[in-house]
Amino acid sequence: MANHISAKKRAHRNAKRGGINKARTSQLRNTLKLVEAAIADGDSKSAAAALKKAQPQLSKSASKGLLSKNAAARKMSRLSAKIKAMKK
Repeated sequence: MANHISAKKRAHRNAKRGGINKARTSQLRNTLKLVEAAIADGDSKSAAAALKKAQPQLSKSASKGLLSKNAAARKMSRLSAKIKAMKK
């Protein structure tokens, strides 16, 4: 356990931020699952709409440090490529 006041503050902050990060990660995963489910169903319109909702979340999670910038870009690119392939 922390002995110094600053270490106690840091432990408290880390616990609080961990909860926030866990909630954001869970929300992002659920959004991506909706996109994947729409792609699996073969419904390109709902998949495109779900991706449109997921893109800002991916960008925000990259800016907040949950994902790296490249990982977010890669996920967006792969999902949009799958949707584009469905339309053909």
